[in-house]
Amino acid sequence: MWSQIKKAFSGNPAQLKVARVFYKFGFRIEESGDVVCGDIRIPAVQIAKEAGVDRRAVDSTVETIFENEDLKEIFSNLRPVPYLKGVARQLGLGVIDILSTDPTQSGIISEVTNVISKHGLTVRQAVADDPYFAVQPKLTVITNELVSGEVIEELRELPSVESVIVY
Repeated sequence: MWSQIKKAFSGNPAQLKVARVFYKFGFRIEESGDVVCGDIRIPAVQIAKEAGVDRRAVDSTVETIFENEDLKEIFSNLRPVPYLKGVARQLGLGVIDILSTDPTQSGIISEVTNVISKHGLTVRQAVADDPYFAVQPKLTVITNELVSGEVIEELRELPSVESVIVY
């Protein structure tokens, strides 16, 4: 999917930067041309600041999206996700970041969650970075309680796991 987005914005790096911001934050493009997070309108000037471009690049990105049915389908259906990692400690939850030897291979989430569930932990949230979008993609797993050393060691032994970071 990301290669399709990059191709649509080839020759226009400012618009690609804006599209990355839309994608990263789950900003949705409405039929009116408004950029929203949930139902909250995000001003073009704020998006431009985040992307490091001029405000007009935001408007032209929205136009480009509406001219391309595939892009329109993608960007009109994005949604933000509440991410528990930042509040896990306050909620008494465990956090594990997994860096994979090959983030594009299948089965990584399954292998990791099998180990976690085998030890009686419940997965509260799992967020996998898009390997075609993130520079160093990782799988972040939030568990219902702190993770033991035994779980960490077993995760490290998985062939698909390069490293395990526990918070």
